[in-house]
Amino acid sequence: MTETTQPHLPPQDDPYGAYQPKSPEVRAAMDALRGMRKDLFDDALAYRPLPPKEPTGRFTRELRGRRREYATYSRHILVGAAGAVAVLSSVMPAGADSVSVLNGLLVLAPVLLTLVRPVAAFWASLASTTAVAMLGETYGNWPWLPPSFLSHLVVLTVVAIRTRPRTAAWMWLFTAAYGFIAETVFSWSHYDTNVGAMMVTSALVLLGVTVWHIRRQAEQEVTAQQTVTAHERSRRTLLEERTTIARELHDVVAHHMSVVAIQAEAAPYRVENPPEELEKAFVTIRENAVAALTELRRVLGVVRAEDYEAPDAPQPTLADLDALLANVRETGLDVEKVITGAARELPQGVELSAYRIVQEALSNTLRHAPGASARVEIGYVLGGLGLRIVNDPPPNPALVKPSPGAGHGITGMRERVTMLNGEMTAEPTPAGGYEVTVFLPVPAASGSGA
Repeated sequence: MTETTQPHLPPQDDPYGAYQPKSPEVRAAMDALRGMRKDLFDDALAYRPLPPKEPTGRFTRELRGRRREYATYSRHILVGAAGAVAVLSSVMPAGADSVSVLNGLLVLAPVLLTLVRPVAAFWASLASTTAVAMLGETYGNWPWLPPSFLSHLVVLTVVAIRTRPRTAAWMWLFTAAYGFIAETVFSWSHYDTNVGAMMVTSALVLLGVTVWHIRRQAEQEVTAQQTVTAHERSRRTLLEERTTIARELHDVVAHHMSVVAIQAEAAPYRVENPPEELEKAFVTIRENAVAALTELRRVLGVVRAEDYEAPDAPQPTLADLDALLANVRETGLDVEKVITGAARELPQGVELSAYRIVQEALSNTLRHAPGASARVEIGYVLGGLGLRIVNDPPPNPALVKPSPGAGHGITGMRERVTMLNGEMTAEPTPAGGYEVTVFLPVPAASGSGA
């Protein structure tokens, strides 16, 4: 029995990145320390100005002019008012002497800093607390004097609101560590400390902010889920409507095309000694009706039932173009085909799209320019396939009847070309005809290396 051991790679030789300990407790502790470093140290000086409030509230929407503009800065005004209260708590008891004014400025700076650099404001608040405690004269309320106590609570609240619960938890722990050190090491000549009051009060405030964060996140997730649900419901409704329309179209058109095919087959037997041209015309009508019916069932039959199996008949390609042109010529359209370049087999999507584009262009010629001649040019080039279908103007424009269609032929051709990242132009010619030019790119086949 052979036992194989994997050598333990030291951190510098670990090919998969940083060394990861196996113990889940150690990994959790390291992840927590990395989160603390990112929240309180790496992003300490990040510039994050507090944006104006969106005027979406009922009260804000009713305001007009400058009042509405001022209402969007309500959060800034509220923070400034809290800083002003901290300043007054420093100036009012001792009078407006230089020390009280300096202490007021020291407690005001971190509060205002929360509007632009929230994490830096927390560190500034701890520094301000130390400076005010040094300058102030009191035997109690150590280490937070009343102005610092209020200022630090405001900073903790604003920063917790502007960041996330994890950052609030780390700020609370650092505040507790600061209070512990100040109480155990620097508490000489002080009869009372307020570390416990700060810890309890700040914990309650941060707990309320955390609950607010959780509720807000839950509301955002519910709103996002409702939006997705509404979008899916609209999409499903649209698909159901399209399915219904497609089924009705399939039923109606299939019925009429079947009637046309049957009548075209039976029509020669209703006339004694019909001319040969008439019989050929009825045969052509029936073949076109059957071909259209087959194509319609192939395209729309899949929406008629979930277990519908599409027939295995191959899709038309450019090899079937001669049959299409022969069919068009029998309707009276004089069409010419010109091929340039070396003909080669192209991807199935390109072949099918090229066939459909030629078919639609010739159909438009039959509808809009009866009696005109057409020319189909196919160019096999190195980078793809070029198509040009151009028709002359109709011999007698006064006899051209308005087309009953909705004009989706050109749009359908453009969709096919866009799907293949090709280019297309469709415009009248100077002679009064119409020209459709298409280029379908075909990526060159990459040869396999030896």
